[in-house]
Amino acid sequence: MANLELTDDVPSVADDGVWLTCIECGESFAPFEEVRYTCDDCDGLLEARYADLPTFDEFEGEGVWRYSAALPFEEGVTLPEGNTPLHRVPRIEEEVGVGSLRVKHEGMNPTGSFKDRGMTVGVRVAKEIGVGRLACASTGNTSAALAAYGARGGMETLVLLPAGKVAAGKIAQAALHKARILKVDGNFDECLDIVQDLAGRGEAYLLNSLNPFRLEGQKTIGLEIMEEHYADYGEFPDRIVLPVGNAGNTAALYKCFRELVKAGEITEDQVPKITGAQAEGAAPMVEAIEEGNDETRRWEEVETRATAIRIGNPVNAPKALPGIRETGGTAVAVSDEEITAAQRDLAGEGVGVEPASAASVAGLRKLRDRGVIEDDESVVCLTTGHLLKDPDAAAAAGNDPEPVDNSTEAVLDLLGEN
Repeated sequence: MANLELTDDVPSVADDGVWLTCIECGESFAPFEEVRYTCDDCDGLLEARYADLPTFDEFEGEGVWRYSAALPFEEGVTLPEGNTPLHRVPRIEEEVGVGSLRVKHEGMNPTGSFKDRGMTVGVRVAKEIGVGRLACASTGNTSAALAAYGARGGMETLVLLPAGKVAAGKIAQAALHKARILKVDGNFDECLDIVQDLAGRGEAYLLNSLNPFRLEGQKTIGLEIMEEHYADYGEFPDRIVLPVGNAGNTAALYKCFRELVKAGEITEDQVPKITGAQAEGAAPMVEAIEEGNDETRRWEEVETRATAIRIGNPVNAPKALPGIRETGGTAVAVSDEEITAAQRDLAGEGVGVEPASAASVAGLRKLRDRGVIEDDESVVCLTTGHLLKDPDAAAAAGNDPEPVDNSTEAVLDLLGEN
């Protein structure tokens, strides 16, 4: 079982107050001396730790690097990223029937997804360590972000994608940013197996969320939500509902909240309930939560139109499962039809998201119907990618164009029929 307790002990390997700790055996490592993704001793997941944890008063500026006091560096390879909107969605709020509902739209980052937050930190670490080639496996958004930030940093980028399983918009981004794209005859988890093997052989620097520094950037989602929500309501949200694929954001949010508690900025009672939503065809985290398991079972076959969360082996489960349980959250599986309905309704509020993003709102609805979420709760739903990430899905979910003759009268006639 993972040990995620933050202690006051600073190991001798710390570099300017930063080090890596194995969440399984507790071994500590220097953060930037060599490439390392998992523990040398037990292969457990690593987590970045800090000698000094900042308070809200220490943050200044905007975007991800507003929170540099909570990150390994003062600045990263930036486009810039972060500072995404916390939308009001009054019609959905009324229909769902909760105390308040806001939507944190990470699709408004530079490449259109939350992955930019992790890449601004991860690519900066890669430059610090001195690696040449960056690599990732991807369902699309990671490849787009890595390609853009690799290009910004002047570094070679390699991405492995499951053939026929990635939305066209995401492939186009990676291609235009000059990444070398390899289409693998397999699923995402098999692509990640290959990239991990390449990284282990020293052929590339892995920037999937197995990399602990990726999650450091992603925890700034939580910091922004807490600050923005408190500014608007005078209190922190009761619950955050988010889509879950590799469970990186789930793990990152939990780390954010643990650090805020340790710094004395919030109490344990003020930690939002972390609540995951997965597609029914790719729901190993939901299975583990519902069955009370300490680890997930790898799903060899996964399928959903929500391509960004079509993942059967969430590598961050050891960090994410405790995050859901210790905050009093839960996890829920939603159908593709429920996801599409939520995508349409978000679009009706002017918030355009790709299908996987809408899983959070679909999950909120299902948990409200089950009575799991109370009617007085303040809820933030996280949406992770822009609607143009998957233009085919957006077109399928939207209205069909109507043919009309080339005249004003024909247009008026058609309008009059409706």
